[in-house]
Amino acid sequence: MDADILIIGSGMGGATLAAALAPTGRRILIVERGERLADSPEARDPVAIFQRGHYKPNETWRDISGAALHPGNYAYVGGNTKFYGAVLLRYRAEDFAPLRHIEGTTPGWPVSYAELEPFYSQAETLYRVRGDAAQDRTEPPHSTPYPFAPVPDEADIFTLRAAFTAQGLHVAALPLGVDLDRWLARAPTTWDAFPDTTGAKSDAENCGLAAALKHPNVTLLTGTKVTRLIAEGRRITGVEVDRAGRHETLTATTVVLAAGAILSSALLLASANADHPTGLANGSDQVGRNFMNHNLTGMVAWNPFRRNRTVYEKTIQINDFYLTGGPDGEPLGNIQMLGRITGPILAGEAGLPLWLARHIADHSIHIMAMSEDLPDPNSRVLWQNGEVVLDWRRTNTRAHDLLVGRLKQAMRRAGWPITLARGFPKSKPSHQCGTNRMGADAGTSVVDPNLKAHDLDNLYIADASVLPTSAAVNPSLTVAALALRLGQHLSAT
Repeated sequence: MDADILIIGSGMGGATLAAALAPTGRRILIVERGERLADSPEARDPVAIFQRGHYKPNETWRDISGAALHPGNYAYVGGNTKFYGAVLLRYRAEDFAPLRHIEGTTPGWPVSYAELEPFYSQAETLYRVRGDAAQDRTEPPHSTPYPFAPVPDEADIFTLRAAFTAQGLHVAALPLGVDLDRWLARAPTTWDAFPDTTGAKSDAENCGLAAALKHPNVTLLTGTKVTRLIAEGRRITGVEVDRAGRHETLTATTVVLAAGAILSSALLLASANADHPTGLANGSDQVGRNFMNHNLTGMVAWNPFRRNRTVYEKTIQINDFYLTGGPDGEPLGNIQMLGRITGPILAGEAGLPLWLARHIADHSIHIMAMSEDLPDPNSRVLWQNGEVVLDWRRTNTRAHDLLVGRLKQAMRRAGWPITLARGFPKSKPSHQCGTNRMGADAGTSVVDPNLKAHDLDNLYIADASVLPTSAAVNPSLTVAALALRLGQHLSAT
């Protein structure tokens, strides 16, 4: 055996699980297809990132029509967290029970918020979260306070907070994982969508993986792409990898899949064999189904007579419409700041001339509306002809449109009268989740409440694919909490 526990992927789920298991002394092998992200001038160059796509993977998927889709999912140690906005929100307690929306009712979870709460607290400590739970009326109970005070609002965001408050809205600090002084020491930019190369952001590499690799029983294998899982009966007997052009087979007593909602399900489907003809862990025909990706709209609220003097911008949120706001009181979603959009970023994202992009960016506020995408079994990831195929069917769009309308109204009242709104495209990894949902019923889910595959005795899944619902907040902290809970379970077995 190459390891007692082999973890595929070093993103939020895999790295956090490794940190939880490292003190047990078991031999842990983390397999990551990417390499560590080295510092370079491009790390803080918006032209390189947003116009040239310097960090985007050279990878092609397909949409259901067969058209090429170039994903924004990153292949580095730390996974997508290397570029994330470092928002570390808990799901609301209500998200764990069935919740009625305009276009349907969510199924609820097989675990409650109370069961997951201690692991949320552990995750906030591990990821050095900065926040203030008392500011948010929808914040669920905390057994421990945030480890650090919130990241401070810049002057223009302080003014915006006051303008929202004057409208009767309840503004709260975004819980963030970023050491602001350390981040700004490298360059005066936002951290949202910029890679972390200095350890200032609380990403999976800097927190979870760093904690795990302090232990001599933990090994990280980079540049190693998993191509297939080998199963015999109810056990994974091997993990086929491609490493530096060589094909190898790794073995472990327990295998944990943490490659992300799309690639984890694609790998299970690609690993079909005589014992599992429709794919591994797929006796329920649920692998790849229920794909969810938040309804997200970025908004540039423009006033040609006002300036935005912020550097990072991303510090506040509004949850007044999280649990209500629809025509019959249905949930609408979360509103939060985007990271500061500059001229080169706007030029790259919107295709505007740089002079116009600079003017709009410097005279606007940048904010986002996020609504839940409800699980739909026909929204799915497929594996066809050796390629990932994504058939994403958006849901809950009526609620999202209402939320965007509420946000436009609030921005106009706050003194930013011209609102330019744009939905996030399919290519962006906008909190992908749900394709290997957890549940107590083996006929309708892929993994059990302890994240073990119903059909296999030594396969677990520890990424966002297990989430039964997407809720309407960033999922990173929930993925970390579930990984810590799994770590406790595996430590006891």
